[in-house]
Amino acid sequence: MTKEHYYLLLADDDEDDCLFFKEALDEITISTTLAVVHDGVQLMNYLKTNSTNLPDVLFLDLNMPLKNGLECLAEIKEDESLKNLPIIIFSTSLDSEIVDNLYLKGASFYIRKPGEFSKLKNVIEKALTIAPVNSFKQPERANFILQP
Repeated sequence: MTKEHYYLLLADDDEDDCLFFKEALDEITISTTLAVVHDGVQLMNYLKTNSTNLPDVLFLDLNMPLKNGLECLAEIKEDESLKNLPIIIFSTSLDSEIVDNLYLKGASFYIRKPGEFSKLKNVIEKALTIAPVNSFKQPERANFILQP
């Protein structure tokens, strides 16, 4: 069931990507509030500090300093208070071995960062429309990668 408003957390060290993400949220039809962290250590501190008020969805970049997205995903899934947090991997790479590993580690969905703003808007809106239908539960592997 789609909510009326989503509280989102974006973990990404690229300032331009963060700006485009925020601008895309401003132009989609789904109401959101966005918090941003810029590295894996900030992310884990944020989640542990706000464990009673977690975001509805975490958009997680893989290539971040201090602690990468894969390390964060593993740490989140091992933490009893965080393990049910829906995590959508949001990265520029599309290495099938890495994507398979992310699926096995429990990520909800995978989005390859599109180069075009219109595709970015489409894929974020798609994620926030499709994913909640099954309460952000991981889909079959064939449906793990969301396309714009």
